[in-house]
Amino acid sequence: MAGERLDRTDRALVAELQKNARISNKDLAELVGLAPSTCLERVRALRARGVVRGFHADVDHSALGRSLEAIVSVRVRPHSRVHVDAFWEYALGLPEVMEVFHVTGADDFLVHVGVADMDGLRDFVLDRLTVRPEVGHVESRVVYGHARRPALEPLYE
Repeated sequence: MAGERLDRTDRALVAELQKNARISNKDLAELVGLAPSTCLERVRALRARGVVRGFHADVDHSALGRSLEAIVSVRVRPHSRVHVDAFWEYALGLPEVMEVFHVTGADDFLVHVGVADMDGLRDFVLDRLTVRPEVGHVESRVVYGHARRPALEPLYE
């Protein structure tokens, strides 16, 4: 299971895979000091445990016609599991949505969207969100820029 502690070798494998998921097994094994066959089995085990969930391409959003990104906060009313679950599923099905966060606080969701321009953001909010009966409040914030750390270390040893 993903919550299990990682040993030193697992941590090294995860760190290297986060930096370069396309690294060859041979090169990965060399970096972490394992035989290639052992390395392959360790990576398979990390995937089976859910520690490594997948490998993804980092794509320029503007190349996909998503030059404007925004974080849209959404309050669901009435606040119930049925309405929260319904909005969660709905939001994940929208083509403009890149990520959905169910959060604590005044808002129930933060929705990361990518659209062509400000008109696209307005249309998304008005035509996709405010039309939903469970949506009680929407507020959007344009993203000027963002960065993701290339590799995270575990918070334990």
